[in-house]
Amino acid sequence: MRFTSETSSDGVLEQLFLLGDIPGVLWTPRGADGTRPLIALGHGGGQHKKATGIVDHARRFVAECGFAVVAVDAPSHGDRPEHEEFTRIATEYEARLGAGEALAPLIAGFQALVVRQIVPEWQAVLDAVQKLSHVGIGPVGYWGVSLGCVIGVPLIAAESRVRAAVLGLAGAEVSAETAARIAVPVEFLVQWDDERVPRTQSLTLFDAFASTEKTLHANPGKHGEVPAFETDSTLRFFARHLG
Repeated sequence: MRFTSETSSDGVLEQLFLLGDIPGVLWTPRGADGTRPLIALGHGGGQHKKATGIVDHARRFVAECGFAVVAVDAPSHGDRPEHEEFTRIATEYEARLGAGEALAPLIAGFQALVVRQIVPEWQAVLDAVQKLSHVGIGPVGYWGVSLGCVIGVPLIAAESRVRAAVLGLAGAEVSAETAARIAVPVEFLVQWDDERVPRTQSLTLFDAFASTEKTLHANPGKHGEVPAFETDSTLRFFARHLG
């Protein structure tokens, strides 16, 4: 891991880094040392590691809970070069979604790509970050909606370090079989009028989690209209399970 820049404001230290060719950002309390919970943030499609919503969540986790937070760019996003297979699947997915055509073959291909490449990348990032003295080997939480959920479910299923997760805004793009391997506490966000993810698909995914503690948060509005107060709930959720 190589840090490329460092800034701080309002008690939050922000460090940009490269792990091989994976660009990421780590937020921690300024001047802190020792082990603390770590939250991995998965950005949405078309966004990046420093999208406004990601940064807002990260700074609140650090400032209000004393957590460490890490985010990375998904393939073909942010500072990463175009990934031919990822871009092809995403482009065809959008075209088929708009035309109302079958998505199953593309979804299967994307799930395979996530398991083959993106999950190992995230595991390598967790390994590297937890070796730092100001993070340490503490409990890990995962937050990700939309694309962040699609990537997060197979990661959580494969990664025993993740103790709790906030997910949502996804449905058929996620394997129900994979979701059934998740037993950690889950808070799941659904937008009742989501124009991208049919409500029935979101509810099917929620039902698939094997977690004995799982909570459905359903709000009116479209895909990108998650209410701001859900961030407060997310902080309380992770503080309860990781803090």
